[in-house]
Amino acid sequence: MDIKEYFARISYLGPYNKPDLRTLTDILQHHIRAVPFENLSIHCGERIELDLEATYNKIVRKKRGGWCMENNNLLSWVLKTLGYDITLLGANVYVPERDAYPEEINHLLLKVVLDGKSYIVDGGFGIAYQMWQPMELISGTDQPQTPGVFRFLEEGGTWYFEKMKRKQLIPNQDASASHRVEGEACRRIYLFTLQPRDIEEFRGCNALLQTAPDSPFTTKSLCSLQTVDGVRALVGWKLTEMKFNYRDNMDLVEIRMLADEEIEKTLKEKFNITLDKKLVPVNSKRSLF
Repeated sequence: MDIKEYFARISYLGPYNKPDLRTLTDILQHHIRAVPFENLSIHCGERIELDLEATYNKIVRKKRGGWCMENNNLLSWVLKTLGYDITLLGANVYVPERDAYPEEINHLLLKVVLDGKSYIVDGGFGIAYQMWQPMELISGTDQPQTPGVFRFLEEGGTWYFEKMKRKQLIPNQDASASHRVEGEACRRIYLFTLQPRDIEEFRGCNALLQTAPDSPFTTKSLCSLQTVDGVRALVGWKLTEMKFNYRDNMDLVEIRMLADEEIEKTLKEKFNITLDKKLVPVNSKRSLF
């Protein structure tokens, strides 16, 4: 594994000799705009491995994306290589349909300590809830970013990650029959603690998420990528392109349903992904935005 090869993959040309917040932010933004958050392997008959070298080969050499345990495990290697103080953390992702958090961890994120301050770095959540900048680990303070206003809330050692909602302008409403926006002012994303984790602790959920019949990743084929001003996502046959803050506190959401023959071309043109095996798209009615 070669750090310069990784930098070429994400088109990062900046300095990296000093582990500071500016460099950390720049690397995170290049990563999320180059490496899709995707689970396409599951729907191509492939298995998602947790081995770091396998993840490196998939994302860096094959120019694929990955889900949280791939993206953030690779990012942890990158940041450790550059001299950052990194701790793996585990989170429980909020399930809107059940208005609850699962009992077991099912998401990997990173804590980075810089100049005595702790930051959360998560390059593997994707869609419209992907942070664009490292977030300082402080409770109850709004942290505005281009995608929206994020914040952490801490209660008894448990941290909650939330995003304040914007209104959405959806010109082609007919294409969004299942595209609902809840009435609540903020969206809960996940909860976590500061208990240090080892990558081996994620092997169970890595296997379960790609095999359980009720997993959000077996019931949806998903590929999302952050852009310079928004995010695009292919969920099943639905291509959604979102422009953040298109108008005052309003995101522009454009949706198009694709035919089977358009999927491969769209993955290449919109996400720079070429698959080795044929994708079988899947899309339940559950909304991800």
